[in-house]
Amino acid sequence: MRHSVGKTAVVLLAAALCVLAAPAVAPAQIAFTPCSGGTEFACGHLTVPLDPTGALAGTVTLAIRRHRAPVGEERSAVIALAGGPGQAALPFTEQFVSVLGPIIATRDLIVFDQRGTGDSHRLSCRPLEASSSAGPGGKAVTECARQLGPAADLYTTPDSVADIEAIRVAGGYEKLVLYGTSYGTKLAEEYAQAYPSHVEALVLDSVVAPNGPDPLNRATFAAIPRVLLELCARHACAQITSDPLRDLAVLIGRLGARGRRARWIDGHGHGHEIDISSEALLEALLAGDLEPTLRAEFPAAVHSAARGDMAALARLLERARSSETEAESPGEGFDTPLYFATTCEDSPFAWNRAAAPGVRLAEEEAQIDALGARPFSPFTHADVLALSDIPACAFWPLTGPEPARQDAPFPHVPTLILSGADDLRTPTAVAAEVAAQIPGSKLLVVPNVGHSVLDADPTSCSHDALQALFTGAPIKPCPSTPVPALLAPTPLPPARLADVAPAPGNSGKPGRTLEAALLTIDDVVHQVTVQALAIEEQASASSSASAISTVNVGGLRSGWAELAAGKLLLHGYSYVPGVTVSGEITNEKLALTVGGSAAARGTLLADHGSAGPERTLTGLLEGNEVRLTSALRSELDKRAALTAPRCVRAGTCR
Repeated sequence: MRHSVGKTAVVLLAAALCVLAAPAVAPAQIAFTPCSGGTEFACGHLTVPLDPTGALAGTVTLAIRRHRAPVGEERSAVIALAGGPGQAALPFTEQFVSVLGPIIATRDLIVFDQRGTGDSHRLSCRPLEASSSAGPGGKAVTECARQLGPAADLYTTPDSVADIEAIRVAGGYEKLVLYGTSYGTKLAEEYAQAYPSHVEALVLDSVVAPNGPDPLNRATFAAIPRVLLELCARHACAQITSDPLRDLAVLIGRLGARGRRARWIDGHGHGHEIDISSEALLEALLAGDLEPTLRAEFPAAVHSAARGDMAALARLLERARSSETEAESPGEGFDTPLYFATTCEDSPFAWNRAAAPGVRLAEEEAQIDALGARPFSPFTHADVLALSDIPACAFWPLTGPEPARQDAPFPHVPTLILSGADDLRTPTAVAAEVAAQIPGSKLLVVPNVGHSVLDADPTSCSHDALQALFTGAPIKPCPSTPVPALLAPTPLPPARLADVAPAPGNSGKPGRTLEAALLTIDDVVHQVTVQALAIEEQASASSSASAISTVNVGGLRSGWAELAAGKLLLHGYSYVPGVTVSGEITNEKLALTVGGSAAARGTLLADHGSAGPERTLTGLLEGNEVRLTSALRSELDKRAALTAPRCVRAGTCR
């Protein structure tokens, strides 16, 4: 590894000398050929030095995909940069084309897997790849760095900056539009600082600061209270809680350092246990950046858990754990060894890089203790460490110099900075900090959106702003729009049948049981819709056109339900303790059996074959007739949400 001079300075000096020695635009040197499977994209490779400074021999071959501009002479290109670090970009090429739209009508689109990811010499390190979801141990981190050897510190952001410049020169482009998401914004920013004369524009979505990310994630902890309060704004949590932050603090206090275990039900009705801890709560909040329905369930689940009913929280945490696993699955091209090779070298940790792992940990813990509890409340210092990369990177052998600060000025070029108002991974405060450093930049905060704005925005606001940036039109603030129904806070699950008010027009135990059955249907519809949407998005990400055939979900307390062949089938599904619902719901009818130790047992029927608004649900519960008209409760109309989950994205779900 190198010791004497900051690597960033060496890379930039070498690059500057190359620029002075070469003409502004070199002839294109990348041999592109049509990619297999079509002619829309061309595939090529570029071999670059493993070490841009030349101190270490070796090369890396970058895998590149190009989408030709259909109009004009291609003197500029859009470089699309994935997140991570560690995320391969080539699998998202078609998605980049869709997002960028008219911008690439007069510019080539260049997508490449950054060094160490995907098809660009993907790093492989079995100890890290085999690490548990709880994070890699120190032994695995040390062994991985040992396997990489002297090249371990050649996968930093400055190394990838040098690769982008090599692609620009070899591609024969005068200017680049840098479009990055998450970590890709840091890479775009550092390229703009290193090569300002070659930047045409910047599009930064979900921003990481050029000298970030903060190892302690202070902006994330600071944003949690705001995001939760905004979720409950306009009395959205009036029937759930008066103070979601207090609920969270109470629950974290009761969980303590050891946490608890609780039971969740899988899609076949089998029970499993899961750990309930403050760390798991924090991870669930962050998972809500990419899966906002998780955050919609958070206030009610936490309030219930704070009162001792852990069922809703257990189900929520399991779904959050599953969504995070899917987001970072090998199929998505995420490279864990590359993540640590970049993060551990790049991050501005407070420790002495030459110190032993135990000393490094102690130095970071001392910094956290010096900050006190307030910056992280209601979470603990242990949660700060657990969320960070400190425990892993303390064991990375850092024998080189500290990363140089990126303080070079940014070019004064058209710049759009996009931030989801609900983003906890890269909060708006960081986006505002970067916007203040870039002359003339436009910061657009998009409501009801978390991470990766252009992909997640259900409105046209961010896409309109992107087009306006390149046409010279004014960039308009996003209007305040109603929260889609599926993203609104979910109701508080009853802890017992006695907590359920009788259905309108009914009374006593039969009336409460009828209402409990209706609440159960509500829960089934919500869970099936969420699951169907997740399946649909996974199919879209993998370019699979297959239709959803079956969706299975577990009950809150017991049982399960499935959506198959146009029927919603319930198998002893329980939402209210002591009340189970079984039977069938279709577009034409509803036929259910109600059971359970607390219920007024019996049957519920509804015929939806007749036209007109007065559809009636009738039943016989413990020998008592119950009745509900659609004017008061139109349960079957909610069935429409099951057949078109994309309405969530469009904001049209009822």
